[in-house]
Amino acid sequence: MKINITLLVLIIACGNINAQKNTYAEVGGGLGSGAGSFGAALHKNWTFGKKDKLIIGTGFRFTGFAGSDQNFVTAPAKLTVEEKNIDTLFASKPALYALNAMINLGYRINSKIELGFNIDVLGFSFGPEGKPLYIRNGRGTATTAKPTSVNLLLVGDNDKGSLNSHFYGKFNFNEKLGVKLAYQYLFNELTTTTKVQTIPEANDRFRLKSGMIYAALTYNF
Repeated sequence: MKINITLLVLIIACGNINAQKNTYAEVGGGLGSGAGSFGAALHKNWTFGKKDKLIIGTGFRFTGFAGSDQNFVTAPAKLTVEEKNIDTLFASKPALYALNAMINLGYRINSKIELGFNIDVLGFSFGPEGKPLYIRNGRGTATTAKPTSVNLLLVGDNDKGSLNSHFYGKFNFNEKLGVKLAYQYLFNELTTTTKVQTIPEANDRFRLKSGMIYAALTYNF
C-alpha cells in the first residue's frame, strides 16, 4: 500500500483548526505460526469531517518479535523479482526489537467503535546476534546475523528493516479503557555479518513476513 507520508503530515498540520485530538496508549501481543510478538504504542490522533468521523494520526511503537525455526528469505526488491534469486536464512530462535514512528488512518463508527489501519514508517531495530544457517540449493552454511539497524518504509519489498502494520478494530468500554483487535503484518529483517549470498549479486539482507492475530488493552488520556 503506497502512502504519501508528506501529504499526511501536511493534512495534519494544515487541517481543520477545530479538529479534535485524542491520545492513547496500548499494550498487547500477537500470535502466529511458530512466532509471537509483544509491544507497546503511544498514539496521537486528530478527527476531521462531519461529526469527527475521519481519523489521521501518528505515534511511536515498540515491537518485540520471537520465533522458532523461521525462514528469512532474500530481502532486496531488485532480487526478489525473480524466484531463482531467492535464498534462505534459517534461524532457529530469532529475536528482534524495533522502535518506530508510525502513521494511522481510521474511521469512527461511533463514540465506542473505531476501525483503521496503521503502519510503521521510520525507526531502528536491535537484538542479539544469532547463528542462522544460510541455505542455497539445499546446502547449508553456518553464518552470523543480527537485526538490520535502520527501518524505513519504502513500499513492498523496497522496505528496509523491521516494520509493523495493523488492520484494526478498537472498542472503548468507557472514556479511559478499551480493547483493540487486529490483523498484524510484520516485516522482520536480519543482516548477515558477511554478504553470504553471491548469486546473482552480493547480498546480506534477509526478511521474514509474518501474519498474526493481535490483541491489546488501550488507555485514553
